[in-house]
Amino acid sequence: MTRLLLARLAQGIAVVLLVASAVFVLVRLAPGDPFATALDDATVDMAVRAQWRAAYGLDGSIGTQYVRWLGALLQGDLGWSTSRQLPVTTAIADALPWTLALAGTATVLAFAIGMATGAWQARHRDTTGDRAVTAFSVATVALPDFWLALVVLLAGAGWWHVFPVGGATDPLLDADASPTTRTLDLLRHLALPLATLTLTMIGSIARLQRAAILDQASAEWARTALAKGVAPGRVWRAHVWRTALVPMATLAGLALPHLLGAGVFIEHVFAWPGFGGLAAGAIAARDYHLVTGCTLVATVLVVAGTWLADATSAWLDPRLRAATSESRA
Repeated sequence: MTRLLLARLAQGIAVVLLVASAVFVLVRLAPGDPFATALDDATVDMAVRAQWRAAYGLDGSIGTQYVRWLGALLQGDLGWSTSRQLPVTTAIADALPWTLALAGTATVLAFAIGMATGAWQARHRDTTGDRAVTAFSVATVALPDFWLALVVLLAGAGWWHVFPVGGATDPLLDADASPTTRTLDLLRHLALPLATLTLTMIGSIARLQRAAILDQASAEWARTALAKGVAPGRVWRAHVWRTALVPMATLAGLALPHLLGAGVFIEHVFAWPGFGGLAAGAIAARDYHLVTGCTLVATVLVVAGTWLADATSAWLDPRLRAATSESRA
């Protein structure tokens, strides 16, 4: 199993490099450049234009730029952001913790609520409650992320006036405020984007958990255990539910791409200072280095989530470890 995980890790590194390289080339082939606005003056001397591009490492052919970028990447340098006027690593390091805090909390809440809901639906299959929850799940999955974010913002900040309109902190908060006051202020700003991002995930989790439990409950080994006199509650808790966790582990790894994608719209609606807003601003400004850096980091997170999903699935289901050992033999 260790050999398989190491092979998956090597494949993940190759995928990260391939995706980052593709984005590196594509953004440079797109119309315009980072200086399209600043240098859109016929009186600007060509020598000045050349100096600007050389200063930001954008001179020479795409192949030359790629070799230069790859050498800097091996040293941990992602280049200089033309829109933020600071190193790309610094811009990402400032924004990523906000996104990880939002996405991490949303993931925990969504899986806790979604798995509990799916298990309840499986135990109450084809009842009115099951059908009502299914309808709600389908609705949350079908609704566009940005539309749901606008509705939540309108309800929480427009109609009820309970939560702030956007941002992560109150700009008028006293600089000498206590840690408790600062924490409460952060939680108030976090509430609406967290609720939106959690709602976008609960439906898919609940539906998959329901289907996985019902599939395992109808298996021959579950019927055999019940026929031998094992208490139904024990069969459900100790056997059916544990086995049904395997697809949930896979979904947890694949939830990260969804969080990053949905986070771009949700963070923009709520003006959350996270990774999604940083990437959207970089694309709008044609900030080559920042776009490539954001893509690189996002791909690393996706590959890491997939790798952890594989490892967790193998730990939860001994049959996967046995199948891997047989394939090597």
